[in-house]
Amino acid sequence: MEPRSSRRQRNAPTINDVAKHAGVSPMTVSRVINGEQIVRSATKEKVEAAIAALNYSPSAAARSLAGGDETRIGLLYSNPSASYLSEFLVGSLDQASRSGVDLVVEKWDEETAVGTVVDHLLRGRINGVILPPPLCDHQAMKDALKAADLVAVAVATGEAPADMSAVSIDDHAAALAMTRHLIALGHRRIGFIKGHPNQSASQRRLEGYGDALAEAGIAPDETLVEQGYFTYRSGLDAAERILALPKPPTAIFASNDDMAAAAVAIAHRSGLDVPGDLTVCGFDDTSLATTIWPELTTIRQPISAMSRAAVELLVRQIKARKGKSEEKPSHLLLDYELIRRQSDAVPH
Repeated sequence: MEPRSSRRQRNAPTINDVAKHAGVSPMTVSRVINGEQIVRSATKEKVEAAIAALNYSPSAAARSLAGGDETRIGLLYSNPSASYLSEFLVGSLDQASRSGVDLVVEKWDEETAVGTVVDHLLRGRINGVILPPPLCDHQAMKDALKAADLVAVAVATGEAPADMSAVSIDDHAAALAMTRHLIALGHRRIGFIKGHPNQSASQRRLEGYGDALAEAGIAPDETLVEQGYFTYRSGLDAAERILALPKPPTAIFASNDDMAAAAVAIAHRSGLDVPGDLTVCGFDDTSLATTIWPELTTIRQPISAMSRAAVELLVRQIKARKGKSEEKPSHLLLDYELIRRQSDAVPH
């Protein structure tokens, strides 16, 4: 049986409940909570009446954005790749320390309502939020943060939102470069494992792969392209299907290192030498790329540098807001690098 306190917490009114009760938007409620002067007196009275009627407790959020010196930023994550997340955390924690702000790390899963997690952030006195993939492309989450008047920065999105700051690389150009590299080695049948469809970067990488083939006059072969989900397990399944083809490829390019490592494992299980019989390449250059054998040729996405830049952008926007000014969203494009190791070679 659940403890009473747990049930009370779950049924506690949210900022959305207050907004509905007062007949205003969650953003207006947030502005009243934060003590902003741009809200009309009549509207402010309605919101305060709703807060009292519902016994809502917004004081913690109010203290944070209504003029205190303390700055707290949230890192909201929902990423299946532990190696990606660890690098992201290293950069975020380092820059948060340098910037003199508190970093609060929160996990989100799809079983939790978007409104609930946003309200939790407000109650935790969070001033702004970092959104690594896949949340960088989660429209409902971005809309809810905007409605609550919380600034956010999207990281590693393939499509930078016009109304939100973002830090990314050119995923299309990076995948194009890797596929060109494989073609230059002499490969003509190149398998490709796609990333999760809930991330815009996945489509950009697929397009880069396809454009490189077209550029070289290589006809596309749909049987060589398999769906993955950025997890090791999905990479195993995808590589297994590709290598079971009557005419398998001489190279596999996976959309992240986890899936590339899985492809190497399937190749070894099938008695294939990597890279003698099969070239395998990845994307991200996480720690996993150098902890398997052979070490992966991959695209280095500067994950730590991206998360550091995101924290810098977010802190700058929060400070501008505290100074009663608004800073326009910034879109930073960082450099990628093709890193050659031991997993690629010319085909037989």
